[in-house]
Amino acid sequence: MSGRGEAPDTATAADRTDATEPGPARRVVQVLALRVDPAWRRLPEAQRDEDLARFREAAAAAAGRVLTHTYSMVGLRADCDLLFWRLAASLEDLEETAALLLRSGLGRWCRVAHSLIGLLRPSVYVKHPTVQEQALVDGRRSRYLVVYPFVKSAEWYLTPRETRQRIMAEHIRVGHAYPMVRQLLAYSFGVDDQEFIVAYETDDLAAFQELVMALRETESRRATVRDTPILTGVHRPLEDALRLLG
Repeated sequence: MSGRGEAPDTATAADRTDATEPGPARRVVQVLALRVDPAWRRLPEAQRDEDLARFREAAAAAAGRVLTHTYSMVGLRADCDLLFWRLAASLEDLEETAALLLRSGLGRWCRVAHSLIGLLRPSVYVKHPTVQEQALVDGRRSRYLVVYPFVKSAEWYLTPRETRQRIMAEHIRVGHAYPMVRQLLAYSFGVDDQEFIVAYETDDLAAFQELVMALRETESRRATVRDTPILTGVHRPLEDALRLLG
């Protein structure tokens, strides 16, 4: 998807651990979704408070190496409670800071429900990306994030380049009609099971659903092999997301 327009910010820099812009070196992406063991909520309050404090400390320690946007999924899916969009300069930065989170406080009660890895690189179909194609790499956050793995058919890649460009031009034109929806595409082929990580930001879920309905009727849909699971989260500062967990 491609287009013009910007989505408004929903949090001040003081409320974010993700206020620093990523810079050109941060090009390795991870979508990390965690499920908290329900037994954790039955622990004494003092223990839960201690676990949350240790987890916050680990997140703060990771902030120098990884740019993280935090989303709550509490009660939205059976398999996820927290969703982190993480951007780093290297895979090792993502690995080592994730390990720190998972061994600290609340992290010891978490299971990795989903983890998607990708690299940011220029699109082969969009020569001059607008702000609509560059979501999640600046300090502005929309209210909702929708992210999923995406796989295209082998036939798509064996189709002549000119035909693919024409089909994607239609796809892009549809996206232009929904400037309130921003997208980022990360390339996963060769490093993860999916070929792409597709992420959308918006303050208007109804408009996003209308965009999806319109895209389902474009020719590009024929090449889709898989585009699930779909993870939808509410953007919240880490402190607010942890508070919702109890």
